[in-house]
Amino acid sequence: MAELATIARPYAEALFQSTRADLNGTTQWLDALAAVAGNPQLLQYAGNPKVADAQVFDLVTEVARVQLPPAGQNFLRLVIANGRLAAIPEVAQQFREMKNAQSGSSDAVVYSAFPIAADQLGAVAQALEKRFGRKLNLTVQEDPSLIGGIRVVVGDEVLDTSVKARLEQMKVALTA
Repeated sequence: MAELATIARPYAEALFQSTRADLNGTTQWLDALAAVAGNPQLLQYAGNPKVADAQVFDLVTEVARVQLPPAGQNFLRLVIANGRLAAIPEVAQQFREMKNAQSGSSDAVVYSAFPIAADQLGAVAQALEKRFGRKLNLTVQEDPSLIGGIRVVVGDEVLDTSVKARLEQMKVALTA
């Protein structure tokens, strides 16, 4: 949604500039707020004109279960006061992109049919960093439909070495 991205950009940029000293800490509490702010019931509650901004603030901080620093408290109060609570997930996404651009890294999601052990994940991370030519922040998600192998998504790039993808390639080759 372009409109939400446009709304979120100034918040993300201001937050990035004001928290340069602790980008990792900011990412943690911002991701926690984003997870809570994406809840439709919370957004409906926050949109109720009978509910005060302080009540919404208290509810969000209680549900997020994260200790907000003063900058985080000010950010959340400002977003609530401006009626932009729904934009927090997009703010978090843009903030992560700015942080990654500064550090020269990228977020990557590794989809695997089975759990990946920590030592195996380290080897996979090294191979993927060499393949993509940059530092990767890996997140692993299980997807049993892959049957075997992994599927890696880095931004708009996809590396699919799963059994499912190979079977699809064979199907296409046989029917062509």
